[in-house]
Amino acid sequence: MLRIAIVTVSVPLKEESLDVPLRLSSANMRDLGYRAVDEVVEHLSTLRDRPVGAPPDREEIEAFMDAALPEEPRDAIEVMREAVEHVREFTVQTDHPRFLAYIPGPSTYVGAVADFLASGFNVFAGQWLVGSGPAIMERITIDWLRAICGFPSTAGGLFVSGGTMANLIAIHAARARSGDRSGLIYLTSQTHGSIRQSLGFIGIGEEQIRSVGTDDRLRMDPASLREQIARDLAAGLRPLCVVATAGSTNTGAVDPLDDLADLCAEHDLWLHVDGAYGAAAALSKSAADLLHGLSRADSLALDPHKWWYQPYEAGCVLVRDETTLIDAYSMNAEYLRETRHGTAPLNYYDLGPQLTRGFRALKMWMTFKTFGLDAFRQAVEHGIALAEHAEGLLVDSDRWEVVSPAQLAIITFRPVLAGATPEQVDAVTRAVAASTLQDGFALVLTTEIEERPVLRLCITHPETTAHDIEETVALLERLLDDATPPQFRR
Repeated sequence: MLRIAIVTVSVPLKEESLDVPLRLSSANMRDLGYRAVDEVVEHLSTLRDRPVGAPPDREEIEAFMDAALPEEPRDAIEVMREAVEHVREFTVQTDHPRFLAYIPGPSTYVGAVADFLASGFNVFAGQWLVGSGPAIMERITIDWLRAICGFPSTAGGLFVSGGTMANLIAIHAARARSGDRSGLIYLTSQTHGSIRQSLGFIGIGEEQIRSVGTDDRLRMDPASLREQIARDLAAGLRPLCVVATAGSTNTGAVDPLDDLADLCAEHDLWLHVDGAYGAAAALSKSAADLLHGLSRADSLALDPHKWWYQPYEAGCVLVRDETTLIDAYSMNAEYLRETRHGTAPLNYYDLGPQLTRGFRALKMWMTFKTFGLDAFRQAVEHGIALAEHAEGLLVDSDRWEVVSPAQLAIITFRPVLAGATPEQVDAVTRAVAASTLQDGFALVLTTEIEERPVLRLCITHPETTAHDIEETVALLERLLDDATPPQFRR
């Protein structure tokens, strides 16, 4: 017989009072909220006039901040002022119009307000019983993204923290559908590093990963993939999933999605597309040919917090057949029984690994409703056009070699130093990038192509102007003059 021991702990109760624990008065809540709004509006309205950022110094930051555990209460306004000072002083502004270092970028004020509302109402968006309205709003928003990306009506998905989680959720669903935990995953050197690194989180070892060759534009080569699949089949192994990329982090390259979809259909392989930033260009007419075949994917990862201007965290995973997520993630537990009551309950814990989850969909819903789809389309096309403008400036100058042309708002390049060795050019390239953070006007960092550093412009901010790009290229040339050894100067 199970015996349960009951232990009584005596805790002294406070005398009853009008004070509510852990809550400010209505007047103080309004005052704090209005001041927070003022701080955000000030941040957004003065952003262009401030530096992008400065190099972080950990000792300086730790010395600046009081790390003592607070035992006594303080005035909330004073605490907020301290928080704003810490954040403003020691943050590189990734939402700055001249932050060109990588893709995650600007959000919108509407999205920020949506996050405040979702937090303020403390919405639990994991299950139907306590969040039916938010669940339907998320379903509607997911359906908008499904339609934009050309997925069929059978498709479904959910909002997650970002591309890393979206990719893993999709690949696990592919493995669950196959029922074979030893299946092989095919990717390339240009596949986002987080995918290869984190496949181990779901038990996929290095022996199950195949690296496929790329063409001269660093896209997955279908011929190389076909050869690799044939070798694995001949060895008695089980190919499972091809991970294609729509907008690589390094160069913006888009794999030949139609050709890959044909090959996957031929061998009954799951085609997953990592479109964390590039899938947003499905809105653009100019990118339509480039993304042809996106709608044929079995699953797709996209990050609205990149090129659709949502506050972090706003990732999304879509699957061609929603039942594959349900089969992979549906959870039954005695304490969840009532959540399946009602009319067609929609429990998002059945579609992904999270039970407790916030209401991420609200910001996407509110910004699409507020600005309309055409505004997002114009903003995406603006970034594509500016990258092509940057390419023209670099090609017209004799100071730079374009390594990869403008693709989906990304372009890479390196200095031209007559008589210098590749190693010397590489050192100067890195020095120029490091100097941009010191200067503060714009931030341009490096990536590596064929194991050599290149400067990279990622131009996705809707408020970046042609003048910003021209001034940034001019800055890079001045920094190049400073970084070039005397024997290579003109």
